[in-house]
This record gives sequence, C-alpha cells and structure tokens, in this order.
Amino acid sequence: MNMQDQQTTLQHSGVNEAEVSKLFRNTYALLAMTLAFSSIVAMVSMALNLPRPNIIIMLVGFYGLLFLTSKFRDSGWGLVLTFVFTGFLGYTTGPILNAYLSLPNGGSLVAMALGMTAMVFLGLSAYAILTRKDFSFLSGFIMAGFVVLLCAVVASIFLDISGLSLAISAGFVLFSSAIILYQTSSIIHGGEDNYIMATITLFVSIYNIFLSLLHILGVVGDD
Repeated sequence: MNMQDQQTTLQHSGVNEAEVSKLFRNTYALLAMTLAFSSIVAMVSMALNLPRPNIIIMLVGFYGLLFLTSKFRDSGWGLVLTFVFTGFLGYTTGPILNAYLSLPNGGSLVAMALGMTAMVFLGLSAYAILTRKDFSFLSGFIMAGFVVLLCAVVASIFLDISGLSLAISAGFVLFSSAIILYQTSSIIHGGEDNYIMATITLFVSIYNIFLSLLHILGVVGDD
C-alpha cells in the first residue's frame, strides 16, 4: 500500500469513527429523553389511576406506532412519533406499576426491578462498546427467540400451564439482552445508521427487561 492509499484509508476511518460517534451521541441523547418522557407519562397514568388497555389496544398501539415511526424515521415526523410511541408505552406501564405498588412490598419490587434493569442495560452496552465485538452472529438467536416467545405467549392465552408465564418473562430478559448487544454492536460496525430506529430498539428492550424482571420478582416473592 502506497502513501496515498494509507492516507485515504486513514481519512475514511476517521470519517467512519466520526459518524459512529455522532450516531452514539444522538441515540443515547434521544434514549435518555424518551425514557424521561415515558416515565413522566407513566406517573401521570398512575396519578389518574388510568385502566390498563386491553390486548387489542396494546397490539394496535404498539405495532401501529412502531410501523409509523419506522416509515418516517428519516424525517422530523419520525422524531415526533418516537415520543408518541414511547409515551404510549409509558401510559401502559402506569396501571401495571399501580398494581405492584398496591402490594405490601410493591415499592421494593419496583425499585429492585428498576435497579436490575439499569445494571443489565449499562453492563451490556459498556461491554459491547469497550470490547467492540461484532455481535451480528446473534441475529439467528434473536429470530429464533422471537418465534419461540411468540408461540409461548399465544400458548399462555389458551393454556393454563404452571410456570409458563415465568419462563416467558425469563425468555424476554435473555431475548432483550441479546438485542441490546446486537444493536449496540450494529451501531459500532455500521449495521445501523439511523439513530431513531436504534433508540426505539434499545427503548423496547429496556421496557421488556423491566416488566419481565418485575414479574419474575413478583412471582419469586409470592406476589
């Protein structure tokens, strides 16, 4: 490789590093804002004692807003829809938190689930960033995990199997943890170049981990 090729390679690497750094800043800044906004919406939902939406509203709201956010991800509307989507999830979380807080040790359960969720997210993100490993090999596991969890959730609606809900929650923790590693690695290695979609992916993973851990802790505590 001659001197000119080396300079070109270094310049290209510098641009890539700058782009990755910008994508990280935008993603984590938006993630922090959406987490704060979703928390505020959840607290309002709790204060108003709003009812938990039924499964139809949940599915339509979740996948409808997710589709719209993805469709408009390259425009300003994508940013607006990101807050609408995360706010909707915050609203659905409020009634769940009220149910747990009504338990004798509900406050400690919620605090423990929050703490464990933060530790899982920060630990996995730091590991992926510091090691800079390529976790693209997890794509197969994620796809298989999605299919298995979907089948398990459908089965839980029609079958009363002892321990199935606990297994589903544990599965969601592992599934969402894999997605955090995969998404963070994807940002580093150029597999993801849109900070809105990166934020949505990480937010949903955090949401799933928190609710799953809350359920597991409640079952273990006989609540």
